[in-house]
Amino acid sequence: MTDTPTLIDAALGVTVPSRHARGRVARLGPALDAILANHAYPPVLETLLAEALVLTALLGSLLKDPNGQLTLQAQTENGVIDLLVTDYRGGQLRGYIRHDAERLAEAGPNPTLFGLFGKGYLAITFDQPASNERYQGIVPLDGIGLAEAAQSFFAQSEQIPSIVRLAARKDEAGWVAGGLMFQHLPDGEEGRERLHTRLDHPEWPHVATLTGSVTADELVDRTLPLHDLVWRLLHEEEEVRTLAPLALAKGCRCDPAYVASVLARFPAEERAAMVGDDGLIRVDCEFCATSFPVEPEAVG
Repeated sequence: MTDTPTLIDAALGVTVPSRHARGRVARLGPALDAILANHAYPPVLETLLAEALVLTALLGSLLKDPNGQLTLQAQTENGVIDLLVTDYRGGQLRGYIRHDAERLAEAGPNPTLFGLFGKGYLAITFDQPASNERYQGIVPLDGIGLAEAAQSFFAQSEQIPSIVRLAARKDEAGWVAGGLMFQHLPDGEEGRERLHTRLDHPEWPHVATLTGSVTADELVDRTLPLHDLVWRLLHEEEEVRTLAPLALAKGCRCDPAYVASVLARFPAEERAAMVGDDGLIRVDCEFCATSFPVEPEAVG
């Protein structure tokens, strides 16, 4: 246990050695408000992006490389939503949704995952610069929600039994989203190369039953420390280990200097074609919903 309760904008790693299981619990609050603030999405999309961001925090916190990056994409060719992207690096999160506003209005107040995406897919990409490794898994975007889609990802792409739970809501204090992910540990791992995976999992149904009993209210309870949530679920186990909490925050990597450095990579004639009627080059960042005006002379 820590002296200061870990309540929000944090992820907590958990292992249950005797059950060969590992997991993460995470909760977002002010960081989530900051990400959603500039987008002005309809509530149904805010909820979806909130769940996607906490899922990204759960997955990203698994990275061992401190400079590693996790990108989640849910995409379709002809859905109400044609692209959802979230991104994690070093505890910093960002994300956005590209959608058809008219078709969303026709979909009603509580559309299903299929109603939003139609026939789509979920792609999760792990980048670890320290070991020069890049891994991507792609699965159909099936299930009731993103939690089921994530479970399908691990079952089909990773062959690891997993359980994922996500919840999000807006209350008087703002947005809050929580998530839980537990997995059966394979025998032997080197980087992301699977050396051997157990063919049977006698311990796993027990862990899945305990962790799967978590409720949406518990996941989004701002007053419930993450350590206490883990204790509620696993207090009967002989040993439960927790890692140091990982702080989470909004983090878009766009700023005027970065934008100028990207523009500098283009040939001079292409930069000249980007100049608008006002004499400026304008670059939009979909992640932070910000437009950066750049004077052509400022680009080196």
